[in-house]
Amino acid sequence: MNRSRFLAFAASAVLALGPALTLPIVTAGPASAAPANPSSSVGSAQLPRPTGPHPVGRGTVHLIDGDRPDPWVPSAGPRQLMLSMYYPARPGTEGPTAPYMTTEEARLLIQLRAPDVTVPPEVIGGVRTWAHPDARPAHGKFPLVVLSPGFTFPRATLTGLAEDLASRGYVVALVDHPYENAGTTLPDGRTLPCAICDKPPQGGMAAVAESRAEDVSFALDRLTGRHPAWRYARVIDTKRIGMAGHSIGGNAAATTMAADARVRAGVNMDGTFFAPVPDDGLDGRPFLMFGTKDRHTDEKWVQGWPHLDGWKRWLTVAGADHGSFTDVPLLAELAGIPDTAPLAYERSQALTRVYVAAFFDLHLKGVAQPLLDGPSPANPEVSVRLP
Repeated sequence: MNRSRFLAFAASAVLALGPALTLPIVTAGPASAAPANPSSSVGSAQLPRPTGPHPVGRGTVHLIDGDRPDPWVPSAGPRQLMLSMYYPARPGTEGPTAPYMTTEEARLLIQLRAPDVTVPPEVIGGVRTWAHPDARPAHGKFPLVVLSPGFTFPRATLTGLAEDLASRGYVVALVDHPYENAGTTLPDGRTLPCAICDKPPQGGMAAVAESRAEDVSFALDRLTGRHPAWRYARVIDTKRIGMAGHSIGGNAAATTMAADARVRAGVNMDGTFFAPVPDDGLDGRPFLMFGTKDRHTDEKWVQGWPHLDGWKRWLTVAGADHGSFTDVPLLAELAGIPDTAPLAYERSQALTRVYVAAFFDLHLKGVAQPLLDGPSPANPEVSVRLP
């Protein structure tokens, strides 16, 4: 099969959204944890261990926006969102770990991007995680980081980053945007397929970024309001909120900041600014552009850079490709797709984790981060552009 059919999760081949993904092989992690999906004995790969001091808990939140019809399938009724909530858990947290994605989500993902692949969907859905379902949260309040995945990517593909941020002392709201990815499973068991993956919606990908800004603002309303939708919302520090996203999710981070002053800091992981950075900037709020060498010739990145009017950095990761900031390289290996990317998955995941965490540690926790001020001998793959 043509490996790009699987690796073009961001619909680059269909919508000309940028370079096709060419993702590396990764060796499966240690086999000490319980399987993420107890119904599957096939999946044995495991995400890299989180690097922070906290155990990780995970909850799931289903949101329904009664004031907004679904933008892509109006006949479906109100806009629905699925959130995975990751958070620091109390010491001594043990037990089974949370599932990576549902079998039906995995089946639709393979069907959408790798129809010739014969790997059972349980292999993809059965990737083992480190988070414990509904574990008791650690004491205190923690900054909130919203994560938004790339176009056609299920939210699960940012699980590695979400778990790591939670282990470092963040609450993470990992958002699924239904009908924009291969499949989103609802609490009633239905899995909503993609409605716009084969044809751009009216307004193009800018409309997707703008819709996601509405999704995120609604999610923040429901997570931080007087009657929050999440049982452990008390651990969220509502004055310290950031957002990061991959591909169109990264574009949506800037779009959300332009529309919602609650989001104090943002990260774009290799996403074209289809919805441009506003000419008057983001009210001086900090923003990190974190991407591949290809972004040096992306006119929308070049045009967006001068409009960022607060603290800013442009980081380039040598040897990375579009999917290197996600878990997709691991899924590619499980699907039997050969490696062509220069930067191995374990390394790209480690770099993504350390730089995204450094950005939020600086801007949401006030902890100095010299790592963001120039080259690091420990990370020669990363170049830093200063204002």
